[in-house]
Amino acid sequence: MKLDGILPFARILMSKALTDGDIAIDATLGNGHDSVYMAKLVGQAGIVYGFDIQEAAILSSQSRLKENNLLDRVVLFKKGHEHISELVPPVHHGKIKASIFNLGYLPGGNKSVVTKPDTTISAIRQLLEIMAPEGIIILVVYHGHPEGAVERDELLHYLEGLEQASAHVLKYQFINQANNPPFIVAVEKRA
Repeated sequence: MKLDGILPFARILMSKALTDGDIAIDATLGNGHDSVYMAKLVGQAGIVYGFDIQEAAILSSQSRLKENNLLDRVVLFKKGHEHISELVPPVHHGKIKASIFNLGYLPGGNKSVVTKPDTTISAIRQLLEIMAPEGIIILVVYHGHPEGAVERDELLHYLEGLEQASAHVLKYQFINQANNPPFIVAVEKRA
């Protein structure tokens, strides 16, 4: 297949947004794969801030980061992403170049603990305030479960209402696949 799949496309966006010394946010740590990828992109001079409410996600991410000798580049918070602006130090406000969200539940974890539209939208609003111009928010939307469908609908409603003068919003989706495949919404803050 010549088209990029959803997760490879998310990585393409991250690699376009991040270089050595940058600041990034993994808004839903999951099992730490995105934190590892972002930590490699930002290099020793950069920082990734990671957020998750589940201890299992924190431990899995710590382990994966340690295996890759990247733990010193990532600051982990056992807090929801709705606390981004209060937990990311003010010195880094205006300098965040990329953020990623994998919405839904922790793969291999408790499927009753899911991301919620109110906290996700709150985090996006905060990021649009504290990101650098041309910073990118990547949202991987898993909507094949009831809560995911609700979050998808509220999230799209919010994003479609963003002023064109403040952000570019892209939806990347395979439209002929069965079983509600995930899709990406990317938001680029305008200068």
